[in-house]
Amino acid sequence: MTAPSTAPAPPSRGGRWIQQWDPENETFWKETGEKVAKRNLLFSVLSEHIGFSIWTMWSVLVLFMGPEYGLTPADKFLLTSMVTLVGAVVRVPYTFAVAIFGGRNWTIISAGLLLVPTVAAFAVIKPGTSFNTFLLVGLLAGIGGGNFASSMTNINAFFPLRKKGWALGLNAGGGNIGVPVIQLVALAIIGASGGPRVLLGIYIPFIVVAAILAALFMDNLENVKNDTGAAKDAVKDGHTWIMSFLYIGTFGSFIGYSFAFGQVLQNQFGRTPLEAAYVTFIGPLLGSLIRPVGGALADKYGGAKITLYNYVGMGVATAVLIAASMQKSLGLFTVAFVVLFVLSGLGNGSTFKMIPGIFHTKALAKGLEGEAAAAYGRRLSGASMGLIGAVGALGGVGINLAFRQSFLSYGSGTGAFVAFLAFYAACFVVTWAVYLRRSAAKGQATTASEAKPQLSYAEV
Repeated sequence: MTAPSTAPAPPSRGGRWIQQWDPENETFWKETGEKVAKRNLLFSVLSEHIGFSIWTMWSVLVLFMGPEYGLTPADKFLLTSMVTLVGAVVRVPYTFAVAIFGGRNWTIISAGLLLVPTVAAFAVIKPGTSFNTFLLVGLLAGIGGGNFASSMTNINAFFPLRKKGWALGLNAGGGNIGVPVIQLVALAIIGASGGPRVLLGIYIPFIVVAAILAALFMDNLENVKNDTGAAKDAVKDGHTWIMSFLYIGTFGSFIGYSFAFGQVLQNQFGRTPLEAAYVTFIGPLLGSLIRPVGGALADKYGGAKITLYNYVGMGVATAVLIAASMQKSLGLFTVAFVVLFVLSGLGNGSTFKMIPGIFHTKALAKGLEGEAAAAYGRRLSGASMGLIGAVGALGGVGINLAFRQSFLSYGSGTGAFVAFLAFYAACFVVTWAVYLRRSAAKGQATTASEAKPQLSYAEV
């Protein structure tokens, strides 16, 4: 174990690397680690928060784009789908950037990069601009989605296993809340008869401030090394792909609905941009705020259990949405959609808490103990988080494409909601079958050394 005196908190203004970091050592954690970890968490949240805002800004900008822009509803859904796609894909390299450059250093770089899509959008957002230009500039905004992956990988390394659910939930929730914040700012601007350039102009100085604060107050961890072996092991592990599938259902829903909610209200219920903006922020706001609660509940009761029951709730909410859509009941539709947002946020927290728990359980099954088991869990969970986050975000692409096809085929989003209900049912079955079922067949197929950890997956 590393003694507290050997790893003091480095002067943050110097930007130096922390050479030794052992959060599982309770003495180190209480005397040194907790303060440093929380400081890094705070400024990580700020940068990730703005990254989410820039990633999802086109969900707001399309509300400003009236008939004079010459875009159809299908064009707008395609635009937001492609923005979501880029945000999902860049999460993979962003995950490993932390190990290459350091958490503090990469936060500075990734925050600064947000200026590119923001300034580009400021330059082209006007009637007469071609759809292809909007699409190209929209693709640039996708880099904001990568900030989540690097931030989560970085914060995962700072906190002990017993605190990861809370820390990762708070980090992600603080980032997710960038979605409703930019929607609220847009609401104020639309209400004041302002244009989209006002919105973009507000965010440019905040991006600069976030990069400066990261440079002043964050740290790099020397023991977070770029480990291609960990990446290969994570790719080969079946749990990485199972959790990716489950994360499509939670985070994919959150980000997909965040992009689509306003457009659905406009196209299916004839809401004006201002009327749509009045309600679109509510779901993402509540879904973001409750994400740390999902992580905390997972810490206490087990992520698999919370995730399982959460999918039941998401299925019920979706069934109500289908009924409201068919009955053209705007009130019921809005309430059910907001409930679905809340449940997606809760599930985001519980599913991400499962990741480090699963790999720690696998470490115990290999006979590892103490710091060795914790290090193994950190290594594989950190490597898998970027991939899981990327695949999960692809769910947002699927949601927007499903809405696009549903409106083209049926003139409403009902068909898309039916598909989402079937997917949530599949997520429920997978969660139960892999992490909660305790059958004799599984016990017989598992080696004696793995049998006990296999049963303990219910507690991850």
